[in-house]
Amino acid sequence: MNYDLILKDIKPTPNEKNEINELSSKLMNFLQKSCDEKGIGANVALVGSVAKNTALKGKSDIDIFIAFPLDTDKQYLKKVGLDLAHECCSEFKSIAEHHFASHPYVTTHIDGFEVDIVPCYAINDGSELKSAVDRTILHTRYVKANLSENQIDEVLLLKRFMAMTGTYGSEFKVGGFAGYLCELLIIHYGTFENTLKEAIHWKYGESIDLENYGTSKSFDDPLIVIDPTDMNRNVGAALRLDKMAEFIQSARNYIFSDNKEDYFYPLSRSLNKQDILNEFNDRNSDLIAICFDIPDIPLDTLHPQLRKTTEALERKLNDEEFNVFKADYWSDEYKSAIILLELASSKLNDIKVNVGPKVFINQACENFVAKYGRENCYVQGDFLVHTQEREFNNAKDLVEHIFTPDHIRLIKVGKNLKKTIIDTFRFINIDEMENDDYLKFLDDFINPGQYIVR
Repeated sequence: MNYDLILKDIKPTPNEKNEINELSSKLMNFLQKSCDEKGIGANVALVGSVAKNTALKGKSDIDIFIAFPLDTDKQYLKKVGLDLAHECCSEFKSIAEHHFASHPYVTTHIDGFEVDIVPCYAINDGSELKSAVDRTILHTRYVKANLSENQIDEVLLLKRFMAMTGTYGSEFKVGGFAGYLCELLIIHYGTFENTLKEAIHWKYGESIDLENYGTSKSFDDPLIVIDPTDMNRNVGAALRLDKMAEFIQSARNYIFSDNKEDYFYPLSRSLNKQDILNEFNDRNSDLIAICFDIPDIPLDTLHPQLRKTTEALERKLNDEEFNVFKADYWSDEYKSAIILLELASSKLNDIKVNVGPKVFINQACENFVAKYGRENCYVQGDFLVHTQEREFNNAKDLVEHIFTPDHIRLIKVGKNLKKTIIDTFRFINIDEMENDDYLKFLDDFINPGQYIVR
């Protein structure tokens, strides 16, 4: 397939490149001059996709790292690094926003570009690592040294394909492939198409070790890609199993598709609210939508806790024999979140069978009888069982019981969410929320396979 027209659409324009290069140079020169004038022995470096020429059009975020010597006191690094970032923001008349990785860094917006200014330690290899962000400069060096000029376009095609199939982005909200991981895949497999052809044969625990370190067996992850700059790190550690699976199936679908170009562009879909609600109605399922306030915490903390809470609630409902067909969550990321549960039925009969031991295990059967009464026990298959009244025959009643101070521990709720859920949760109808992003969530919930096939 000829990818020229697609590349024309996804590669940064010459004007965008000039703007990003000019702004990057200005920022780096200012920061380096500040370091030199103050006698701070740090070196400023441009890292990330912009430095590697692997940024997609409109995604040219600027990542600037201030690398301090290894013997620098950590508190000094944090304070001076942030001070330099604030000086830079003042100079370029922008607002500094604090974020946290292994230590604080600053994000700002200048001339339409997002800029991260991150203090780190200057290391030569992974063995010298003092904070998680220290590897980033090494990543940039490795990719620039090992990714050929022609392969830059292959990386862009892979990133775009993943973005359009919902598998790109290592942030927890997505759980997909990181940009650095995409670059290593192209270095390993050579081209975009070859990456897809190889991916359809991946198995759980697929291993790639570009530098032949031999440390793959130290990891138990769906995809293991040993970091060429640190033999003790799996670049694929943040990739969720479901996102790996979606990429594999997307690759299969693409290879056999007659409409390959469609995989590089956004879905064409009509997000009509009433049509989506009608689709839910046609399924004849029971829906439970739980809305609650969210605390003011970083998004990388919020999303893991929302997913943890959703999965724990789903497990509890299934344990109590409510058949949860599908569960997911949505959040506007500043005010509220919604857990959506689709059940075959939210109501059960009043009794349930409590399954005990097999009748061949004498002592266990006697203990079971002693607990429940000999006259109440009978045999089902080769198990001793007894019938008992359900504590809850309505799923909403069970949820209300769980989301109380005395019973919240029945499930594993994200620690920052406990109080807000107890204090603010309420059941809503799925049509109550007026938000375009929420409407997309509902559409994705009911049509989960639409991204991976065209």
